[in-house]
Amino acid sequence: LAAARKTAEIARSLGLGGIRIAAITGDDVLDAVRSGDYRFEESGERVADYDTRLVSANAYLGAGAIVDALSAGAQIVLTGRVADPSLFVAPLIHEFGWRMDDWPTLGQATVIGHLLECAGQITGGYFADPGFKDVPALARLGFPIAEVGPDGAVVITKLAQAGGRVTEATCKEQLLYEIHDPQRYLQPDVVADFSAVHIEQEGPDRVRVSGGNGAPRTDTLKVSVAYFDGFIGEGQISYAGPGALARARLALDIVRERLALTGVQTHELRFDLIGVNALHGEALAAGSGEPYEVRARVTGRTASLAQAVRIGNEVETLYTNGPAGGGGVTKSAREVVAVQSVLLPREQVKPTFTMVEA
Repeated sequence: LAAARKTAEIARSLGLGGIRIAAITGDDVLDAVRSGDYRFEESGERVADYDTRLVSANAYLGAGAIVDALSAGAQIVLTGRVADPSLFVAPLIHEFGWRMDDWPTLGQATVIGHLLECAGQITGGYFADPGFKDVPALARLGFPIAEVGPDGAVVITKLAQAGGRVTEATCKEQLLYEIHDPQRYLQPDVVADFSAVHIEQEGPDRVRVSGGNGAPRTDTLKVSVAYFDGFIGEGQISYAGPGALARARLALDIVRERLALTGVQTHELRFDLIGVNALHGEALAAGSGEPYEVRARVTGRTASLAQAVRIGNEVETLYTNGPAGGGGVTKSAREVVAVQSVLLPREQVKPTFTMVEA
């Protein structure tokens, strides 16, 4: 609601009047989650056991409240948490008058929304791989355009002068993005079925997508629950030149021993060589050549900020108390807010909107 009021203020400052801005609320379900007996989908733990650590709980809303706001004359709609495809499903429902229980059409609409939800990913962003998947003019990457018909038929394209490209490959990669079961992609509006989607290049930067289907929506909504999960302390230092890897390994050994000697209390601790083993571990790193430069990183999870700070401090002391040639130290300590999910009965989520006029 504050964002809607600020938007109205900006509109007035630009000399724009008569603009109707809808603020959709109702995704905040922290009280409902607190009062129920729920378990986290990821860990199976009881949410009630996290009671004093809970920060927020937000349900993924669907298209319904957005459609209502558009029907009431809203020209700008601002929402809390909402499923990404629903941002596109809603204006299509509003424009074409589709029923909220037309499951096959809503399934196709969800395909469209899913293709558009990450913007430049379908025009070549997060796709380019020089020499294998080349994308022109990425510095001027254009956003996608969906030309949609009343039956849900769609062509994905972009402005001719914009950078990037729209191809069968960019569309297929985005279609598979974040999908668990392509036959049952659970959304608040519909259980979408992507398994028979057909993608066909019609011309330069024009791809036709068809075949989306759907089944009745579930009785629950996904809720993202955020909670305080301690602190993370980190320190990094670089080594370069002959023997850089050996010196970096020695640096990590020193910090490992120092943290034990000084009694720093952690319940998760990592010692990484960035550029060597930080992503894939020692097994895959073993066959690689000796790097000329390497960055050593120590990071750990702690119960208190004071303990987290001590991790970075021990890395910093490597300047004068560690191997030769270390430099570029950074250190940080921060609070951690973690997220897990619960499934909340749909009837406990009651989205609504407030209209603000400029």
